[in-house]
Amino acid sequence: MKRSLVVALAALAVAAGAAHAVEQPYDQIEAGRYQAVLGDCTGCHTAPGGKPFAGGVALDTPFGRLVSPNITPDRATGIGTWNEDDFRNAMKRGIGHNGKRLYPAMPYPAYAKMSDRDIADLWAYLRTLQPATNLVESNQLPFPFNIRLLLAGWNWLNFKPGEFKPDPTKSAEWNRGAYIVAGAGHCGVCHAPKTLLGADKGGMSGTVLQGWLAPNITGNAHEGVGSWSAADIATYLKTGAGHGTIASGPMAEVIEASTSKMTDADLRAIATYLKDLSSPGQAPAPIAADAPGMRAGATIYADTCSACHGGNGAGQAQLFPRLAGNAVVQQGDPTSLIRVVLAGSQGAFTHAAPTTPAMPSLGWRLTDQQVADVLTYVRNVWGNAAPPVAAGTVGTLRKALKEGGS
Repeated sequence: MKRSLVVALAALAVAAGAAHAVEQPYDQIEAGRYQAVLGDCTGCHTAPGGKPFAGGVALDTPFGRLVSPNITPDRATGIGTWNEDDFRNAMKRGIGHNGKRLYPAMPYPAYAKMSDRDIADLWAYLRTLQPATNLVESNQLPFPFNIRLLLAGWNWLNFKPGEFKPDPTKSAEWNRGAYIVAGAGHCGVCHAPKTLLGADKGGMSGTVLQGWLAPNITGNAHEGVGSWSAADIATYLKTGAGHGTIASGPMAEVIEASTSKMTDADLRAIATYLKDLSSPGQAPAPIAADAPGMRAGATIYADTCSACHGGNGAGQAQLFPRLAGNAVVQQGDPTSLIRVVLAGSQGAFTHAAPTTPAMPSLGWRLTDQQVADVLTYVRNVWGNAAPPVAAGTVGTLRKALKEGGS
């Protein structure tokens, strides 16, 4: 029997000068809460220490800084004056209240694939949130990118509206995974290569955003998840650790706020879909063990890394990532590896794996050349194979980290 919940938007009503209440079916609100989990809405709309969904999270894009807006029902600074049509237009067309064009950092090209039912559920849930006053200046881009009218051209070039269409040749589980990945989950925002205009090129072969490499998550056996089982992927998304890998950086945040709270069925569906994604490319030949950088890297590894990761790179489950045969280690772009060595990292906190293992910063004691050598070594030993890391690349990222950028 369906329950109903009378949601008294008292604070909203006070702000409007007249008390009123909104009645919403409980099941729809709960379904909308789950859509917020799938979409990791808190990741962008809840600032550290801030009120839930009140915005204020800075997103440093290649074109400048955008700050996420307040999406609570606050009438003055949130979306309290919006109606459901406004919200649907924002989610599926990138056009908000009063015709205001949104930047695609709010991933409407992905949300456009969501069903109207899921959008309506999410809207019902957001209407139940506690209104929070938080005035945000979202558009902090420099000229000319701060001109919203330009987005009409961006949309014409890059945006194809339309809901997700199931593939009748695939299983229901595969289609559910595809729907989440392409729609609410908007995984391509981080994992799809980008054009010069910041649009997705398609595929999930990885790209660098905000100083981190979002790795290849296709079925490629060398760099992707092809060597992972579906259970490995689901466990990783649920706990933050799996197949010898421990999540760090933005993915750890996604796991904490979103994937760890998804249903097991949805995690299996995502895994099924990702493993079926093709990605061209073959593994490169490993660098010879007697190359100068490899010899230096072996010495640094033995002195600095082997105590945790093991002399054979086997690591320790749930605590220290396995480096041997690790697809993340063998990505063509070493950005995340360099960043972790220089600045350290901490794993995700999840109820299933609350240990939150940490990697200490080594940037204070290793030179750019030493970081390059040890990473070149771990990327080309124990069966690994990946391009060498250049000291100049390490230096560039070190400088960016010191300047507070990425």
